Amino acid sequence: MNDNCLFCKIIQGQIPATKLYEDADILAFADISPQAPTHFLVIPKRHLSGPSAASEADEALLGKIMRVGAEIAKNQGVEQFRLVINNGAEAGQTVFHLHLHVLGGRPMTWPPG
Repeated sequence: MNDNCLFCKIIQGQIPATKLYEDADILAFADISPQAPTHFLVIPKRHLSGPSAASEADEALLGKIMRVGAEIAKNQGVEQFRLVINNGAEAGQTVFHLHLHVLGGRPMTWPPG
């Protein structure tokens, strides 16, 4: 855990969140500033600053994050969705704890950003 990390504080229960899923490895919760009718985040409970911090040992965890994100979207009735992971400030990352955005419920445009 990183004491200065917003998402670590959510994991520890210091900051409230609308939880959608939780197990020993990951937490999913509603985004506080949704950019689509369905917008939630899936994060590892172990602090990783971003995708570049992941190692080969994290491959199963990364796959689980994607699988659970898709399952939650499906359970919410969203069959088509976008998955976004930012890596670094120039890519739009504002919280430096690895997180998967799941957005759906409206048409998405391309290119993003």
